Amino acid sequence: VQLQASGGGLVQPGGSLRLSCAASGSIFSIRVMAWYRQAPGKQRELVATMPTGDHPTYADSVKGRFTISRDNAKNTVYLQMNSLKPEDTAVYYCNAVIFEGTMWSTYWGQGTQVTVSS
Repeated sequence: VQLQASGGGLVQPGGSLRLSCAASGSIFSIRVMAWYRQAPGKQRELVATMPTGDHPTYADSVKGRFTISRDNAKNTVYLQMNSLKPEDTAVYYCNAVIFEGTMWSTYWGQGTQVTVSS
């Protein structure tokens, strides 16, 4: 199983970006898909989660600005980021808990850089 993230880049404060992350490989079921981020010198933090069949959750710092969504047919999770702030600058990682036929495991994407700067 692999997670492939895309969509990062440089954006001005107040701008928007949409991240995508597609899971591929031997996927029987997905329990949850999520986005984390890690800014320079800081620990990785949870940004948003999208459990299968349940409501999304968000970090307080992104509530009202970010929206997580999933396309279950494509095993893909998205993160729509609006009203971006310089403090949103980080490497964003997608994460998923997947059953690949024998056990549930946690997988990570490669990370995509988001830079918010004027």
